[in-house]
This record gives sequence, C-alpha cells and structure tokens, in this order.
Amino acid sequence: MGKKLPEMTRREFIKGAIATTTILASGSTSVFGSEMQENSIEYPALPYADNVLEPYISANTLSFHYGKHHKAYVDNAIKLIKGTDFENMPIEDIIKKTAGNPDQVGIFSNVAQAWNHSFYWKSMKPNGGGKPKGDLAKWIDISFDNFDKFREEFANAAATQFGSGWAWLAVNKDKMHLKVVKTANADTPLSKGDIPLLAIDVWEHAYYLDYQNRRKDYINDYLEHLVNWDFAEEHLGAIM
Repeated sequence: MGKKLPEMTRREFIKGAIATTTILASGSTSVFGSEMQENSIEYPALPYADNVLEPYISANTLSFHYGKHHKAYVDNAIKLIKGTDFENMPIEDIIKKTAGNPDQVGIFSNVAQAWNHSFYWKSMKPNGGGKPKGDLAKWIDISFDNFDKFREEFANAAATQFGSGWAWLAVNKDKMHLKVVKTANADTPLSKGDIPLLAIDVWEHAYYLDYQNRRKDYINDYLEHLVNWDFAEEHLGAIM
C-alpha cells in the first residue's frame, strides 16, 4: 500500500473538490483556466514549437495532427454551432449539453475533439515524463496505492482502448479520488462530470507516422519523456 496523507489533508482535499465540481457544474469556470473561458471556440497556438517533442513526437506528426486534424475539428465545430443556441456558449457547456444526444452527434464530436486536443497539447512538454511531485504524487499514492500501479493502469487503458480514443487521469467528482478513464472517439471525462488532469491521444493520427502500429511504445515514451506533471499539478491545486 502507498503512503497515505493525514486524514485532515484528505478532508481538506474533498472539501475543495466538492466546491470546485459545483462551480464546474454551473459552467462558471473552466479546468483550463481563465484563458479558456471564451464563449467562442478557438484554435489555440501550440504551447511549444513543433519540433521540441522530438524524437518522441516528430515535427512532421505535429504538423499533421495540430495543423490538419485539430484545425479541422475547430473549423467544423464553428460551422456546426453557427446560428444555434450553442454559438455563444462556453465550450465545456456545449460538451456537457450535447453529450449522449443522438441529434447532436456532429456538434459534440467536433466540439469535444477541439477541446480534447487543446488539453492534450498542454498535457505534454519538452523534457517531461518521470514521476510527479508534491500533492499530485501523494494523491496518486492514495488513489492507486503507488505510482507504479497508476502507471500500469494508465498505460493499460491507453493500450486497450479499441480503435480511436483517449486515456485520461481525472478527478472523480463523486468519490473524490483520482481515476484512470479511457474514452472512445471524441468522448471526454467532462461528459460524465469528472475533471481531467492529463490526456493521451490514442487515435492513430497521434502516433502512426512515428510509431506505425507500436502504440505501446508511444504510450511508454509519453510517460517516460513527455507527460507534463506540472500541468496536472496545476489543476489539482485548483481544487484543493
């Protein structure tokens, strides 16, 4: 079993998480921070140059993934919501209101993919990877017993997501612990009310030019060299 936090710290975490998920449910804030609270869907700049994740993700892959796939989702989302009730709605609210609605599959898929990709870019950084520190490390121990078990569960979720999709580290808003989630296609933990901390894209366009069918190697490199624990820690800190 991993080392547990003192009970008072656990209670303080739960209290903060309840307050934050209540705010998120109201749509009055964003897990991205203030820069993502715009009412319009935007195509954000990458948080780094397109070659700085090499050799693990090449500039060639980023040029296609960000420049073609991500942009297409943004462009399609803007077209689909134009003239609808969603046009001036925050992006996270659109995701929550269209999730599971068969009449809004096109809007949900493109809006959620625009959001997911923006989150994914921030989930990586040059010289990332390794183990988290601070409160995030403690809460991984609480939720998964230890980091190695978390890593195994996360890698397995990403590797076993059949076809296209995502794997996530998220905060469960009801049970107030960290959890690993895998979602198909455009789906996101937001649609279930959970709060994402990290994402890995396992659609083939995220890795195929560099890894071909070796998805497990891509997942391993993400965890070893790319994952942005500072980004995850920032979001966890916002709900503590």
